[in-house]
Amino acid sequence: MALRYGTRAAALAVVLWGAVAAPGYAAGANVVGVWKGSMETQMGAVENTITIDAATPLAGTVKVGDYQGKLEKGKVDGEKISFLITIDPGTITYEGTVTGDEMKLTVTGTTGNKMTLVAKRQK
Repeated sequence: MALRYGTRAAALAVVLWGAVAAPGYAAGANVVGVWKGSMETQMGAVENTITIDAATPLAGTVKVGDYQGKLEKGKVDGEKISFLITIDPGTITYEGTVTGDEMKLTVTGTTGNKMTLVAKRQK
């Protein structure tokens, strides 16, 4: 059975809204913004600033202490988020969840050590 014009127009509007009006949402979580948090390392507390410019594909930067790197291999699936950065000492991976204005991440450092980072969206 063919769709009537009004039904097709409504379906098209829903598709276009998802593609145009909600660029900060990738498969569910709104991740675009600036997120800040601190994690304990073997050398003390290290500040992290995660700046996400776009969700699809995931793009942005992370500042970790004195280092900064571009988001690579980023993925958002529902509330799950993962990405990595490459800095002078090596690669750092971030994996965790986003709920509202909070990211809870497990960070794997350049030597394989694991740390916990809770980052809050800056408003």
